Amino acid sequence: MDFKSAKELLGLCHENHMAISEVMKRRECTLGETTLEQVQRRMGQVLDIMRNSALAAVENPRKSMGGLIGGEAEKLSRQRRQGKTVGGPVFSRAVMYAMGVLEVNASMGLIVAAPTAGSSGVVPGLLLALQEEYQVPDEKVIAALFNAGAIGYLAMRNATVAGAVGGCQGEIGVASAMAASASVEMMGGEPGQCLDAASTVLMNMLGLVCDPVGGLVEYPCQNRNAAGVANALAAAEISLAGIPQRIPLDEMMAAMYAVGRRLPAELRETALGGCATTPAGCQLCQGNE
Repeated sequence: MDFKSAKELLGLCHENHMAISEVMKRRECTLGETTLEQVQRRMGQVLDIMRNSALAAVENPRKSMGGLIGGEAEKLSRQRRQGKTVGGPVFSRAVMYAMGVLEVNASMGLIVAAPTAGSSGVVPGLLLALQEEYQVPDEKVIAALFNAGAIGYLAMRNATVAGAVGGCQGEIGVASAMAASASVEMMGGEPGQCLDAASTVLMNMLGLVCDPVGGLVEYPCQNRNAAGVANALAAAEISLAGIPQRIPLDEMMAAMYAVGRRLPAELRETALGGCATTPAGCQLCQGNE
């Protein structure tokens, strides 16, 4: 059940009449010499950590280590309770949870890097929001996480998930691709639609730079997790409607990697360009010394 590309993954899905999640689950069993039950249980633990980290900042706001973020998820929760949301229940929940996970990460709490700490809010943010809105059982969410893992694995194998290598498109971009693919499967989509959604996300986030203020994974990272949720939702909606993506995921990952490698060093997690060097960004940095 091993695969090295999205094309090979889709072939396995068709040959075995399996969802992406099932192929990934069996791959994990083969490589780790573990049973399906053990793999399933471990992913259940991942879901528990994701849920706890998403809820923690809503229920107990904490200031980040760098002092740049803290309390955003609780403010979004308050806005939801007052009925003042703009984007609807799924979107507002997803943004709240995604930003909350970043608060937990930046205050040294326990999170799941999906695929990185700086992008850890997108996958749980979207999947937990969909679960709550549509009463999806945990078993289907766990399956969606295996689907997300398959997309993350392909990105790590064939491109990058490191902002220092390929910019934020490799972190938030890949996290959003994972979330889009996973949400399509969770909402009943076919494997090909999952891969189309992932490709659409990477296309829409192509060239996103990594420019953390003060070199800390706080700001603008938290806002970009919210933006990643929006991109993932849009891509999933497009794909589930049966609108095809013209560029296959393998080609889009290759394009993303090539673009990332051509970004100047100042825009790859060095805090020497972009938001980090604006007057306000520099002032924030000085204020935290």
